[in-house]
Parts: sequence; structure tokens; C-alpha cells
Amino acid sequence: MSPTISHKDNSRQRRPGNFSHSLDMKSGPLPPGGWDDGHQELVGGEGDREAFLRDTGTGDVSKPPRSCRAELSSILLLLFLYVLQGIPLGLAGSIPLILQSKNVSYTDQAFFSFVFWPFSLKLLWAPLVDAVYFRNFGRRKSWLVPTQYILGLFMIYLSTQVDRLLGNTDGRTPDVIALTVTFFLFEFLAATQDIAVDGWALTMLSRENVGYASTCNSVGQTAGYFLGNVLFLALESADFCNKYLRFQPQPRGIVTLSDFLFFWGTVFLITTTLVALLKKENKEVSVGKEETQGITDTYKLLFAIIKMPAVLTFCLLILTAKIGFSAADAVTGLKLVEEGVPKEHLALLAVPMVPLQIILPLIISKYTAGPQPLNIFYKAMPYRLLLGLEYALLVWWTPKVEHQGGFPIYYYIIVLLSYALHQLCKKLGGSCVTALDGYYVESIICVFIGFGWWFFLGPKLKKLQDEGPSSWKCKRSN
Repeated sequence: MSPTISHKDNSRQRRPGNFSHSLDMKSGPLPPGGWDDGHQELVGGEGDREAFLRDTGTGDVSKPPRSCRAELSSILLLLFLYVLQGIPLGLAGSIPLILQSKNVSYTDQAFFSFVFWPFSLKLLWAPLVDAVYFRNFGRRKSWLVPTQYILGLFMIYLSTQVDRLLGNTDGRTPDVIALTVTFFLFEFLAATQDIAVDGWALTMLSRENVGYASTCNSVGQTAGYFLGNVLFLALESADFCNKYLRFQPQPRGIVTLSDFLFFWGTVFLITTTLVALLKKENKEVSVGKEETQGITDTYKLLFAIIKMPAVLTFCLLILTAKIGFSAADAVTGLKLVEEGVPKEHLALLAVPMVPLQIILPLIISKYTAGPQPLNIFYKAMPYRLLLGLEYALLVWWTPKVEHQGGFPIYYYIIVLLSYALHQLCKKLGGSCVTALDGYYVESIICVFIGFGWWFFLGPKLKKLQDEGPSSWKCKRSN
């Protein structure tokens, strides 16, 4: 459960290596792999090539390593770009709570959850973003600049339409279908920006400092999500503003969704212009062995990798592992709003969790960086499943708490502790999926399904760690 429905996609970091015969391909928790190639020349047009990382055999070994301080401006730029990326995620995550306060059905809530799919499916068009570009303008800027311009203009236009879509102007019910289509396009643009920024991070920073890219991603997206979700919901709430920020009560909050969209749309346009004019892409990268290839060959390789038995098994297990968490992750926050808990109070409970979300990955990384990273996932899963039942109990208890003048402080402490435990288990064992109706029945069914998965399929997931490197390598035939 989260005060909002949070869908974050962590960046993947590729390690430098020798590309003479095979490439080291990593994505998320997948075990190391690559493809074997008996030919040293890569396939692809001249315009489709770029050396991401210096070739270890031809690099300038006399050049001293660059310190973090020497590349501080690039690190700060990456951090800012990831903050901008978190704004659309946060705004999309706030819409379900707004819809819930308007008594929208859970069927409509489930339909709206499709807006988060672009971040899960961006692999499908990432090769296109990687291969098509204007050489003189820059490989990453060719996509980053126009995408952020479109995002800015889209937000400014959406600011003129969002009140109508939410039914604020004419008293009608929200147009969920139009909202879903609109925010799906919104998230599609944000996911495309994410592809460009992730790729640029590998060449913007030197080999010694490229590890800071994942830190910028984690911190920047968290900060952007906080601004677009928690801060917005607090400032949009008339009750919160009247209680904490005003001397004279007003019928509306300090900002509206329309105001917020217009402000950040303007920020996108201004900052994108500055990036286009002032930031140049790295031209010192050697044009030696290439990591990327032509579009057609890249897509062929992608599907060849997916069809490999070990990879296909891993994908199917990961796709089904989250069913047991669906009720706790996606519905609990909405049920609490339905029971009368103010949505801005739920959003503010995420404030103490921000440091936890930043620190936990650093603590857990020493357990997931070894040869068996999936063990921690397997061990944490039953505890997170049991938290789903605890959340159901929390929702059942909520109406019984006296809240004539608001919920008592001990209630929010219990919710906060439950959320903190959920964050710990979530970092160890998974992420969010979509919502279904029938909360209490669903909670019990999901927990039973989750334990069934853990008992029967969990050992198969652990066994994948024992597969040899050849199981994860894709043979290329030229």
C-alpha cells in the first residue's frame, strides 16, 4: 500500500567491458549475459552507431581519472532531468485519489491504471530511440529535446482541459476514458524521455563516475514524484491549506491541478531550451566497437533473447510473482480514502518515507549484488504477503475509529508504521500492479495465490541463479 499508486522504473546501469567478442547485457535483476559473436564487426548502418563506453584496448590510458567534483555540473543536470521525469509520474499517481474522492468505481480505477504501462513497455520502442537521431544535434538530444518540448506543451494544453475531464466545471462525473487516454500519452512521453536520459547518462559521465547515474535516477525520480504527488495534493486541498497555511479560510486550495500543470509545463519549456543551447554531448567517446546496431538487427536480437528458455522462464515468473500483492499495493489507499481518511493526509504520510526509500536500496544492495540476488526476494515474499492481511485489517478498523474532528494521531502512527514495513518488504520483493473490486475477498485470495506461488514456483526462481553463463548468452549468426 502506498498513499498513492506509485509506479517507478529504476534505471539500468551497464558496466564497461571488452566488446571484442561479446557484450555484457544487464537489465534489472537479470543474471549477466550477452551474445556470442564470432565476428568482430558489428552489423548496422554508419548512422546507427555510437560507442557508449571506451574500448579497453584502445582507450587513452594516459588520461587521469576524472573526479566526481570535475563532473558535478553533469551530475546535477542528470539529477534535474530525473526530477522532471518524476513530475508526470507523481501527477498520474495523484489522479486515482482525486477520482476516489469523487466516488468513481473501482472498475474505472482499474481502467485508469493502464496509464502506467508505458514505463513497463518502453523496451518495445527503446531501440528506435537509440538508433534514429541527428548526428549534428546529438544522439540523445535528438530525442530528449523534442520530447520535453512536447511534454511542456502537452501539460500547458492539459491545464486548460483537466477540470472538464475531472467534471469540476459542470458537475458531471469524471470522464475516465478520456483521462486514461490523456495520461497514457503523458506517461508515454515521460517514458521516452527516460530512455533518452538513461542513454545519455552513459556518455555524459566518465567511466569512473557513471555509477552516479543510478543514484541520480533514484533520488531525482523520488523528488519529482514527491513534488508532483505529495506536494500537489497538499496544496490542492482546501482543508490542509486552511488548517496549516492560511489565516483566513478559503473554499479552495492554494493551487489547482490546472495551475500545477501550467507551471510545470512552463518549466519544461524553459529548461529544455537551456539544455538544447548550452549542453553539448560528449564527443570524446572513441568510435571503436559499438554497443548498439541497426534498428532491424536490434529488434531481432531483442526477440531472440526473450525466446531463450532461461530468460523466458524468468520473465514468466516475474510477471506472476506480484499477483499476491495486488490488493495491498493498489487498493488499500483508495479504500482508506473511501472510509473518510483525507487524501492529502495519506499523501503527507509519504514524507517520512522519502529518506527510507533512498536509504533502503543502499542497505539492501550488499545482499543483492552477490551471485544469488534473488534469495532476498524469495525470503521477503511471505512477510510482504502477510502485510496484505494486516492492511485489510487496517481498512476494516478505520470506520471504527472516532473521527468527528479528524482521525486521532495514534491512527496515523499505525498507518505510518504499516507503510514503513510495506516499503521495506517492497524494496526486498516487488512492485505494484492493478486494482480489482471486492477488497476483503480479494485480499485473502491474493494472499493464498501469493503463498502458492512462493511454495511451488519460488524454488524455480531461485534455481535460475544456478544456470551457467551459457544459459543467458544469445548466439548471433551473421
